Amino acid sequence: MDRSKKEALVAELHETFENSSLVVITHNKGLTVAEVSDLRQQMRDAGAGFKVTKNRLAKIALKGTKFEHLDEQFVGPTAVAFSQDAVAAAKVATEFGKKNDKLEIVAGGLNGQGLTKEQVDNLAKLPSLDELRGKLIGLVQAPATKVAGVIQAPAGKLARVFAAYGSSE
Repeated sequence: MDRSKKEALVAELHETFENSSLVVITHNKGLTVAEVSDLRQQMRDAGAGFKVTKNRLAKIALKGTKFEHLDEQFVGPTAVAFSQDAVAAAKVATEFGKKNDKLEIVAGGLNGQGLTKEQVDNLAKLPSLDELRGKLIGLVQAPATKVAGVIQAPAGKLARVFAAYGSSE
């Protein structure tokens, strides 16, 4: 890889670290191309991303970002999962790691704070932002539906009374 390509890769990684709220560092020992492609697709579907990195270039890209403290974790065959959502990348990486033992979560970072492997696993158990929004909308809609039902009930009873009165004559 020539110098200009390395500089472009470092700039792209730096921008990724700057724009992400969650970074999960993984070791990928023997993942096939098909497995990596599958993982990348799952990440994209969840609104996250996954990149296999060169450790030296990743350490350079980390400089000046909120995840700079993670540079010591880049040892061995590493890859980075990242997302703007605080849960998406952790959730997909953890689920994929449960099904495929070739992917191992090493550490992570959430908005500049370091996370251990256990903390990343715990973060993956939380509902995603979209799931929370859905629950919130459901909670807001439920009382409105009940109010509409209560308001409509007296009118329905009145209509039935008039219908019964009209049919008896």
